[in-house]
Amino acid sequence: MLGLISAMYEEMDRVLSQLEHVESQVIGQRTFYRGTFQNQELVLVFSRWGKVAAATTVTQLINTFKVDQIVFSGVAGSIHPQVKVGDIVLANALVQHDMNASPLFPPTEIPLLEKSVFQPHFEPKLENAIQHFAHQYAEYFSKETLENFGISKPQLHHGKIASGDLFVHSKSQIDVILLHHPDTLCVEMEGAAVAQVCYEYGIPYQIIRIISDEANANAHVDFPLFAKEVAGKYTLEILKHWFKASSL
Repeated sequence: MLGLISAMYEEMDRVLSQLEHVESQVIGQRTFYRGTFQNQELVLVFSRWGKVAAATTVTQLINTFKVDQIVFSGVAGSIHPQVKVGDIVLANALVQHDMNASPLFPPTEIPLLEKSVFQPHFEPKLENAIQHFAHQYAEYFSKETLENFGISKPQLHHGKIASGDLFVHSKSQIDVILLHHPDTLCVEMEGAAVAQVCYEYGIPYQIIRIISDEANANAHVDFPLFAKEVAGKYTLEILKHWFKASSL
């Protein structure tokens, strides 16, 4: 069974609205929605923001619902010049940029795990679904929506995502992240925590991020609106393509 997580309701409310045979359960102030989507059984939950919230949620998913795969989808800020608003980053590596137990351990290394970078399980059908969506993106949005958010020809990027419990919005913050991990494409607040929990439990996972802004002082996006009008639709259509391919 698949576990689906987003930090905000708006990032996956469209998927929730299409769940069938839904049963909900409240645990630890989280509502877990179990049902079927495109004939696939899954559990959907909104973690809230931050690494602790995400880690708590994914641990509950694994222990209570016995999911055997987890996907986290949501928005992120680009810190790479080639990663634009509307692009999609499928993580091939995740790091907690605010973990620093030096001099006892190297910066960003997780104490006692001897790891700094976590690598998701590669899911080729999910990658193909994202590519398929990106090629057809104009079918899902009005011209006005695309213009309002500055989206043009979304691209899929494979790369490193950095997570931390702070909202990155300045060049100085970005410089610190790139000092230790210069190949980072975007920043957010949950993915690497999900990765660590899944690594420790041996659960395959994927992290999908839709770029909402450049993580700098010029970022002015309405995050809830972008999540609802753009990211939520991205997630819905990508999952449709993925599940359709998986059922063949």
